[in-house]
Amino acid sequence: MQYNHLGPLENVSRLSLGGGGLGQIWGETTRGEAIATLDAAVTAGITLIDTAPIYLNCENVVAETFAGRLPDGVRITTKCMLGEPESGSIAGMLEVSLNASMAAMRLDHADVFFLHSNICEDDAVFAFGNEHRRRFATPWSQYVGEVVPAFERLKQQGRIGAWGITGIGVPQTIIKALNHETKPDVVQAITNLLDSPGAIRRFEQAAIPREIIAAASAQGVGVMGIRAVQAGALTAAIDRPLKDSHPEAADYRRAEPYRALCAELDIDPALLAHRYALDMVGVDTVVLGVKNRTELKQCIEAEALGPLSVDLKVRLEDLRQQLTA
Repeated sequence: MQYNHLGPLENVSRLSLGGGGLGQIWGETTRGEAIATLDAAVTAGITLIDTAPIYLNCENVVAETFAGRLPDGVRITTKCMLGEPESGSIAGMLEVSLNASMAAMRLDHADVFFLHSNICEDDAVFAFGNEHRRRFATPWSQYVGEVVPAFERLKQQGRIGAWGITGIGVPQTIIKALNHETKPDVVQAITNLLDSPGAIRRFEQAAIPREIIAAASAQGVGVMGIRAVQAGALTAAIDRPLKDSHPEAADYRRAEPYRALCAELDIDPALLAHRYALDMVGVDTVVLGVKNRTELKQCIEAEALGPLSVDLKVRLEDLRQQLTA
């Protein structure tokens, strides 16, 4: 396993284990298999576990696996889906969320605490779900005026080691946050061949994850790559029921030429998708959405294979241009 800096954090594994799979967001698994997968990830050298309270059973899996004591060198993240609460309430809400996550995992410190809301301009109108905007989006004035100071205080108090943002909000506002005088330590950014956030995209503008990654790198902000297989769209088959109209189902159909290339090369699409994400410039660690040890083993193999060959990178880049045109 190779290791990197992630913003201020040293010796972070190139693969991070995401809590969504452990918590059954990405299909069925058992509690026992989730615990075994987490244990196997740490044994394989993964040093960052990415959790959130909205990942169903994830925090309890962490508690049961480690019994309140993380292995040496292993770090933990958690998140808060803040939305747009009443003015003056944000610091308290972040602290309550952090306390609840730490209690659930039987820990007392988070290495990275993320704002999991979309960040948008105060007058933004979302193309999808705007009627629920206050639940999922934090306006810029609250982000700058309350969120950033609250995160900085938590750092000063030693409650968290660093803070970050999930970079899936309005793209230009995310870049604005990365260039702000008080910037996050870490950003989570889309890293897949389709440049697609899939169903979590609520804005009308084109997604520009590569520009977000470049902006983060220029500012020394660590980048955690997410959605390497785009929620299954870049795998051989999506393993959960989806309507034909679902964004992930649409991306799966769009990615048919990618699966054809994988068939020609005799490469599993999920394995190549993870290798591709790991090879993207500016990405420090790739978050895995695996839900069992079989999926984990393939991702570890993808990391061990190292960088893509020049010829394969050229073919994939040509394909990306075709699929994102």
